[in-house]
Amino acid sequence: MSDLHIRPATLSDVDTVLTFWREAAEGTSISDDRAGVERLVTRDPEALILAERDGEPVGTVIAGFDGWRCHLYRLAVHPEHRRQGIGAALLAAAEERFVRLGGRRGDAMVLTRNETAHHAWRAAGYAPEEKWRRWVKPFTG
Repeated sequence: MSDLHIRPATLSDVDTVLTFWREAAEGTSISDDRAGVERLVTRDPEALILAERDGEPVGTVIAGFDGWRCHLYRLAVHPEHRRQGIGAALLAAAEERFVRLGGRRGDAMVLTRNETAHHAWRAAGYAPEEKWRRWVKPFTG
């Protein structure tokens, strides 16, 4: 995997990331637009982590840290590049970031129906915590 380059996304990557997510990510979010991703990168320039090969995105993860909890979102690997260690490399970069910032435990948003993702998260050492449920309230329309 010496040809894999992992780095934080910049504002110039926003459109590329949004296109990549349409191809590689499962599901969508109300934050999956230019304004949402720009806000993320501006607020926390190291949170959106990209994996690239030959200058093209092959994976992403959002490693958000609020000063107390470590949250993982949008772990996505392009279908043509799966099972090559890219997801593991992205998680390692995210976990290193969390430890550097003082984080003690990571949690991940994983779609219930995405069985493939369940296997990947378990292989990385994560486990579902059934006693918790996500509760949401949209702030717009």
